[in-house]
Amino acid sequence: MTNTAPLTSATSRSVSQPTSATQPVSSAMGNGAAGGSFSALFGAGMQQASNLEAQAQSSVMDLLRGNGVEVHDAMIATQQSELTFELALQVRNKAVAAYQQMMQMQF
Repeated sequence: MTNTAPLTSATSRSVSQPTSATQPVSSAMGNGAAGGSFSALFGAGMQQASNLEAQAQSSVMDLLRGNGVEVHDAMIATQQSELTFELALQVRNKAVAAYQQMMQMQF
């Protein structure tokens, strides 16, 4: 993937990785519409959250080491990771609530 204006190799890496990290979720969403399972979609989302967390940690460590990562790039990576985690947490909460509601049904 080519960046139009890379400042440094570390900056282009941190900018291009979120785009590739979203690929598994979008492809899993396509599979979900064609008969894929919820667990596959959720697993892809968790993998994306894990990848974004690792990228955020790497960006912050590179920033602290002075390896050419800009502060705003590290903050963007950290916020993306946080938002992805919050989304996964909310999806899990909704799934648990739906399961509990189904368990309370009487037939």
